[in-house]
Amino acid sequence: MVNYYRTMTVRSAIARLTEWEGLNFILTNRVPRRSLTRFMGWFSKIEQPVVRNLSIATWKLFCDVDLTDAAKGEFRSLHDCFIRELRAGARPLDPDPNTLVSPCDAIVGACGRINDGMLLQVKGFSYTLEELLQNAGLAANFRDGVYVTLRLTAGMYHRFHAPHDGCVERVIHVPGDTWNVNPAALKRVDRLYCRNERAVLDFSLTHCSQRIALVTVAAILVAGIRLRFAQLPTARSRGGPTELNCTAQAGRGGELGWFEHGSTIVMLAPRGFELCETAAEGRTLRMGQALMRLP
Repeated sequence: MVNYYRTMTVRSAIARLTEWEGLNFILTNRVPRRSLTRFMGWFSKIEQPVVRNLSIATWKLFCDVDLTDAAKGEFRSLHDCFIRELRAGARPLDPDPNTLVSPCDAIVGACGRINDGMLLQVKGFSYTLEELLQNAGLAANFRDGVYVTLRLTAGMYHRFHAPHDGCVERVIHVPGDTWNVNPAALKRVDRLYCRNERAVLDFSLTHCSQRIALVTVAAILVAGIRLRFAQLPTARSRGGPTELNCTAQAGRGGELGWFEHGSTIVMLAPRGFELCETAAEGRTLRMGQALMRLP
């Protein structure tokens, strides 16, 4: 009990420090982001028991981590804990088949209508579909549609899933930076999602002729975006996008891939789709909850 209260006191002190946005931004962005991310990718995979136990304990101290719904109770490394799978039934899907479900556990960020190809990062900061997707034809499909920004914090479940029955027909990998994607950075870095490395999943829905897109965005300490059905190009900060054609079928709620730390998914749908009440800025969602309604 004493240790519990000590942990809560330390966590409260850390939380108060991180609430100071200026300090938060400096500590998580004014650092060698790529080098730190590569180091984290290596360090998190160390399976030595002492290193594993200390790193998981430190992670729990800094983040609100819930492992009660994990499929297993023992982990080989911090990385193994990051990308944990869940026990069966831990994320029930919304029963209405006419809804697209949230692809991940997340906090809802900016969301709403796409106005002539423009989306909001936060109030006062906008960006364009074409710059985000790096494909004019795909961007045209969503020009007057809807979008939801889903931010996965470091302590959340890191796997992402299919919002509905369908097929990933193309992946566009865009090289880029690894800025933090937290609120402090979103208020300070213009067009942040368009600067960071990302993978665009072009997803056709089985029961209609519509397409949606999931834009998985990397961030600092995200040592990789992993797809279950395709190998992405080696992460790099410069160069043009790479397109991968594929036919990856997925059922509603089927796993598509995972982040190796917290990050963001921007979900795009064309005109005719409507946001559900759950798609409200600041709301915490779990994978499987209703997010959008089919036309």
